[in-house]
Amino acid sequence: MTTITHRSPGFFARSEMWLDERGKGAWIAAMVLGFIFFWPAGLALLAYMIWSKRMFSCTKTKSRTQKPSYGFKSSGNTAFDSYKADMLKRLEDEQEAFESFLERLREAKDKQEFDSFMDERAEVATEEPQEKTA
Repeated sequence: MTTITHRSPGFFARSEMWLDERGKGAWIAAMVLGFIFFWPAGLALLAYMIWSKRMFSCTKTKSRTQKPSYGFKSSGNTAFDSYKADMLKRLEDEQEAFESFLERLREAKDKQEFDSFMDERAEVATEEPQEKTA
């Protein structure tokens, strides 16, 4: 008969989990304290933070099933929160439509300027042979 023993995480794993629970600020504080008390420890923490991408990544993760929060907290009134989310979604859609309109407008203006340039160039090209023959 085999018994499976589960080991509890070691000191470093527990420390890492504890710092992860408190966020990026706790990692930075630990690194600064490491530099103050024993500079190789601070340097090791800095290298670990960069290597594990803790320094440059966002620590907050959202569940895929959550609705987008649009940067606001729930008011507690589900009808109002639903209205606000719908209104913000509609405004985002209108903004996207307006930005695509502006892009089409810029393209039309660019095309008009290019066509005008090509017409002027064609006029100059037809005038030059006439000047050489005269």
